[in-house]
Amino acid sequence: MSERVTVIEVGPRDGLQNESATVPAGDKVRFVEALAEAGLPVVEVTSFVSPKAVPQLADADQVLPAVRRLEGVRYPVLVPNVRGFERALAAGADAVAVFTAASEGFTRANINMTIAESLQAFAPVLERALVAGMWTRGYVSTAFGCPYDGAVQPAAVARVAGELAALGCAEVSVGDTIGVGRPEQVPEIVAAVADRLPLEQVALHLHDTGGRALENVAAGLEAGVRVFDSSAAGLGGCPFAPGAPGNVATEALVRFLHEQGFETGVDAEAVERAGQAVRARLAG
Repeated sequence: MSERVTVIEVGPRDGLQNESATVPAGDKVRFVEALAEAGLPVVEVTSFVSPKAVPQLADADQVLPAVRRLEGVRYPVLVPNVRGFERALAAGADAVAVFTAASEGFTRANINMTIAESLQAFAPVLERALVAGMWTRGYVSTAFGCPYDGAVQPAAVARVAGELAALGCAEVSVGDTIGVGRPEQVPEIVAAVADRLPLEQVALHLHDTGGRALENVAAGLEAGVRVFDSSAAGLGGCPFAPGAPGNVATEALVRFLHEQGFETGVDAEAVERAGQAVRARLAG
């Protein structure tokens, strides 16, 4: 048996949030369902942030309840605060993710808080999620570099990742938000984070803005990471990070992993079809 790698699909949320053309709720639902049917074990559905902040995801309350869920698939949603959590709970969420960053400049630009304030805001969210029996995930953005602060130290990434794990995140995704990551950075960042939480709880979220995402995946595999985020058809990025668009494409990631001898359980062709259908919708 080949060693298994878990691929986390973030296209319906992180992919679409940076697209200006609106995708109707029904198309989003079909996108999520097609990705789950392609064998992806985790599909991030949407975000319960302010509709003013991310207009593309203003229909989260309609999309999540409409998704036909497959047994064994997780459908997390992003929540920024207790109010977002309550909306998500009312819509039937059973898995949630929270997000902060390793750099103060990005955190201020993104959510108008310091890193410490963001962690403080997430504490009651994660507490309530755990009481409700939800699976929980945390994102650490700008781990490889920040558009506002420049270089980010691995120790800073590890500190934030450790705080998220201590608050109850079952998994922490370490992100190259603007696609500046280099393969030589990966082992140092992974080692620093793994000093604060078990390596099996660490995921990498890599953007292909600089064309090096798969090189960074290879470095992550070498460092022992077995969970990677990606977006079907390479959709999107973060609207609060200049130059961010370019999530690594799920179909490219899956093919790469299969070529390296890893098992994913994902049908790359089915993912590609789902992604291209949404790309065609965005193109009008």
